[in-house]
Amino acid sequence: MDIKGLDYNTKRERLLMPEYGREIQKMVDHAVSLPTKEERQKCACTIIQLMETKVPQLVDSSDYEQTLWDHLYLMSHKQLDIDWPYDVSEAEKILNKPQPMQLPKDQVHLRHYGKLVCELFEKLKSMPAGEERDALTYYTANQMKRDLATWGHGSAEDERVANDLARFTDGIIQLDLNNFKFEKVVVTDESKKTKKKK
Repeated sequence: MDIKGLDYNTKRERLLMPEYGREIQKMVDHAVSLPTKEERQKCACTIIQLMETKVPQLVDSSDYEQTLWDHLYLMSHKQLDIDWPYDVSEAEKILNKPQPMQLPKDQVHLRHYGKLVCELFEKLKSMPAGEERDALTYYTANQMKRDLATWGHGSAEDERVANDLARFTDGIIQLDLNNFKFEKVVVTDESKKTKKKK
């Protein structure tokens, strides 16, 4: 449906910095069109003050003024001819999207244990038998049981922990479930707690 006289955002030019809104963009476009450098400079300083109120969380960063001037430079499509108080030559870096992070393919199936437990598996594989390895085995097995209970990956039974520990240490660590004593696992679910009404 197209109603005469209505101006839809979907038909307008896409905003480069939508967080500042269309009115600020119009002000920037107006500043670019001003005839004298003095007028453009004065208008740019006013726009920066308004931009600061639109995105107040920027003020918490140490270089927020530099960021505001970079944004103004980009919003003007690099056409605003003024004496820039900051170097805006690297302003386009703001628009670069970060590269996607690569997941370690060999540990995707161990996400419920986490990276530190995976590092403990490697450490246990390289340790000589003795009291130190036995102590680390105890702490690792108990942490594994807590992780299983917390993240709900199947059962948190002793047999599962013993099997996983043996598998991920290439059979070096074998828990004797008849003699090994696990700590009691207590998992609290904050979402199930109900608040008392006042």
